[in-house]
Amino acid sequence: MQIELGWDLEISYLRDLLVAYLLAIPVAFNRERESRSAGLRTFPLVATGCCAYVLVGVDVVGDNPDALARVIYGLMTGIGFIGGAAIVKEGGTAHGTATAAAIWGTGAIGAAVAFHRYEIAVLVALLNFSTLLAFGPIKGLIRNRHRPRRRDDEPD
Repeated sequence: MQIELGWDLEISYLRDLLVAYLLAIPVAFNRERESRSAGLRTFPLVATGCCAYVLVGVDVVGDNPDALARVIYGLMTGIGFIGGAAIVKEGGTAHGTATAAAIWGTGAIGAAVAFHRYEIAVLVALLNFSTLLAFGPIKGLIRNRHRPRRRDDEPD
C-alpha cells in the first residue's frame, strides 16, 4: 500500500473538512443558544469526524459500493449512539430528541461533503437549521395552547 502525500491532496481534504465544519455551525449555534446538551463544540466535531471517516473509507476501499455502504452504516449507527446520549427521559416525557436528530443530520452533512455532494450537505444544513429555528417557537405556542389549565389560571 502506497501512501500519497501532496499539497493538492492535503488541500482537498482540508477544504472538505472545513466545509463540513462550517455547515455545522448554524445548528451548533442554535443548540447552544437554546442551552441544549450539545452545542458549539459537538456539531462541528460530528460533521468533521463523519467527513474524515468517509474520506478515509474512500481512500481505503475505493469505489467499492458494498464497502462504502458499510462505512456509512457504521457512521449512522455510531452517530445514533451519540444522539441517544442527548435524549433525557423525565417521567412520561423525553427531552433532547430534536438535538439528537440534529446530531444525526450533522453526520449526514459530513458524509455528503466527503462524497463531494455539496448540494446535499448544504440542503441538509439549511433544513436542519430552518426546522430548529422556525418550529421551536411554534412548538412553544402549541404547548401553551393545549396545556391543561389549573384552577389558578382561570379568570376571576
